[in-house]
Amino acid sequence: MPKVPVYNMQGSAVGEIELSDAVWNATVHTASMFDVIQSQLASRRAGTHKVKGRSEVRGGGRKPWKQKGTGRARQGSIRSPQWVGGGVVHGPTPRSYAYQLPKKVRRLALRSALTSKVQEGTIVVLDNLSTPDVKTKHMVQALKALGIQKKALLVDADKDQNVYLSLRNLQGVTYSAADSLNVYDLVTCDRLVITTAGVARVEEVFSK
Repeated sequence: MPKVPVYNMQGSAVGEIELSDAVWNATVHTASMFDVIQSQLASRRAGTHKVKGRSEVRGGGRKPWKQKGTGRARQGSIRSPQWVGGGVVHGPTPRSYAYQLPKKVRRLALRSALTSKVQEGTIVVLDNLSTPDVKTKHMVQALKALGIQKKALLVDADKDQNVYLSLRNLQGVTYSAADSLNVYDLVTCDRLVITTAGVARVEEVFSK
């Protein structure tokens, strides 16, 4: 079992914690991580693109000229796709890009991402993450004491409202409950900051 030190919010080491091999020392499966990230990004797409087909554009109610005798090609409407201002053929319409991967693949990818953080040494375990009142200054001081200057993902067993409100204005900082962990946030953060309660919850949920 990998062991990592436990810190308090003042940046001092206060102990050590053993991490479960099932979650934090698994085989890193990069293909599953790639597939899950692609799925997450696809699900974020708005899919609101829209063009008008020939039945939706304005005008073209009557035949522009008679069928025969003019010497010109037959035309039924000035809003056919070949006309300027006509409808678009097979154009994009609103749709959802979301798709779901098997649960086992998602769990495998998450364990791989968590293991990567341990192997890279970019995980920080806190004994507690809390603040008595809503003050962004308190969170800035805590992050500075822990040596965190870039993108960080903070994880606790459950979201604390005061912590969430104190962190929401900080650029590059994401706050998540252990149950809501996702591969994209783990891969894109420079440091993973997780409480001991968060570690226990992650191991309970994702070790199966």
